[in-house]
Amino acid sequence: MMEQMEPRNDTEAALYEFKSGLGTFTQKMPDIAQHFNAFTEACFKEGTLSQKQKQLIALGISVFSQDEYCMIYHTKGCLDQGATEEEILEAVGVSAAFGGGAAMSQTVTLIQECLSDLNQMKQ
Repeated sequence: MMEQMEPRNDTEAALYEFKSGLGTFTQKMPDIAQHFNAFTEACFKEGTLSQKQKQLIALGISVFSQDEYCMIYHTKGCLDQGATEEEILEAVGVSAAFGGGAAMSQTVTLIQECLSDLNQMKQ
């Protein structure tokens, strides 16, 4: 078994925690995990919408629904697909227009922290 590296920041720690939980769930419920993963992979494939656009949509939905692990995961997904910080903040701003104060509070705290952490990890 590979040893997990010490997380460099809160964002990386949350990503490790999510992946660990997903691994445990996959061991306990492989059929469900396999079908869910296949469905998700199909949804995020390049199509009429680009993978970047799909990640921005997923991030907006996660902010609206207050799902912190998905906010972190999809912020990283946005960056991995080439989204700029401005595109990310604009997308979560639209989400805040629908989600009100709760969505805006995630935008001005967690999302900006993730962007800072993930950008530092690239260096």
